[in-house]
Amino acid sequence: MSATKTSTKKKAVPEKKNKGALKSAKRSRLYVLDTNVLLHDSTAIWQFEEHDLAIPIIVLEEVDQFKRGTDTINLHAREIARSLDELASKGGLISEGVPLGDGRGKIRVVASGRLHPNVASVFLHDIPDHRILSTALEMKDENREREVILVSKDVSLRLKARSLGLTAQDYESDKIPDLDKLYKGRYLLEPVDDELIDLLFKAPFLAPLGNFKLSQVYPNAYFILRGHSKSAIARYEASENALIRVEKRTAFGIYPRNSEQTFAIDALTNPAIQLVTLSGKAGTGKTLLALAGAMESRRNYNQIYLARPIIPLANRDIGYLPGEIKDKIGPYMQPLWDNLGVIRSQFKSTDPMHARIQAMLDNEKLTISALAYIRGRSLNKVYFIVDEAQNLTGHEVKTIITRAGEGTKIVFTGDPQQIDSPYLDSRSNGLTRLIDRMKGQKIYAHVTLEKGERSHLSDLASDIL
Repeated sequence: MSATKTSTKKKAVPEKKNKGALKSAKRSRLYVLDTNVLLHDSTAIWQFEEHDLAIPIIVLEEVDQFKRGTDTINLHAREIARSLDELASKGGLISEGVPLGDGRGKIRVVASGRLHPNVASVFLHDIPDHRILSTALEMKDENREREVILVSKDVSLRLKARSLGLTAQDYESDKIPDLDKLYKGRYLLEPVDDELIDLLFKAPFLAPLGNFKLSQVYPNAYFILRGHSKSAIARYEASENALIRVEKRTAFGIYPRNSEQTFAIDALTNPAIQLVTLSGKAGTGKTLLALAGAMESRRNYNQIYLARPIIPLANRDIGYLPGEIKDKIGPYMQPLWDNLGVIRSQFKSTDPMHARIQAMLDNEKLTISALAYIRGRSLNKVYFIVDEAQNLTGHEVKTIITRAGEGTKIVFTGDPQQIDSPYLDSRSNGLTRLIDRMKGQKIYAHVTLEKGERSHLSDLASDIL
């Protein structure tokens, strides 16, 4: 059961008046929060509904170490410190518990000295994680009539807690319910009356949605229509309440190899769609299609900006790199250059389009950079591609989108199953949250790419290994 899904209520039992216990007989649970929960989401203390919270004092010490800097984690550290200070200033001792507000429980900072005997007897070293475990065990001893739960995004700490008889859970308020039910952005309709398919091939190339007997359709959803002897592909146009035919066409020399890629190019080159997400396993063409779509739409934008988070494979850093900024980030940006090379190879060296790509780079019409430099910028009339978005948190995705100025289009690509960040998973990363939250918006489109087109070997490895 998740740390925030608390709809099942237990009968409250009056508590013993133990010294230091949270005196709240009406509360059914007590959650002890780990440092990484607060650094992951600075609003976490407001996500536990009517239940009480306990924060070990060692957590505040760890949070304090992150308060300086401009990264997202530093912003969260400062924000949670301000929130706790504001709560403490409203009256009462935070060491005994202060209310979080109407309909919510209390929050307390627990200051403990010695390690709990169970922790001291099992673990050799006195480290912050073990201090947090010790506090959780103390809370369990002091609140025997209540369910005490340790909430942490650290898998190892959760396993240690369970080995000591503690209930431990991941922080799940920012997770989507089920990855298998995540919006795919496309549907297969069959069998469809051939006469309805014929409507899509005659001007104005529309087929009223009412003819298809669909219960719920999100704007810009894509459809594969198969009749008895005919077929077509279409997109739901919300303003017309109808399906409009999608034509298979190239984007800057890149020809779609399947219907999914055709849908992706349509969304990427449609100026009315300002936000696009492409998800799929390695080799499905996400980054290549995004770059090709951007270059095909170059006349509508002042600049094409490609960025990706700097996270080495398996989180193993290669050390300091010499040179200027471009030299340092070059190895991390190489996948984007590889895709640009594929597009460039579609044209002969004597072709004017080949020279145009180099001119775009020289004039910085096309820019490839690290995502770290996006904070504080305002992007006006920019085609902005964010690669490897599954390694971003929901807060980071929000920060990026809020940089968008007039005439800007933003594209996120990524594979939710290929995450390198230690505290994110397939259900909590920024890409899947964005897909889940944005579906239904008229300026948004999503396509899940499933068929690998890089090579038979690549596709085989993605499926089997």
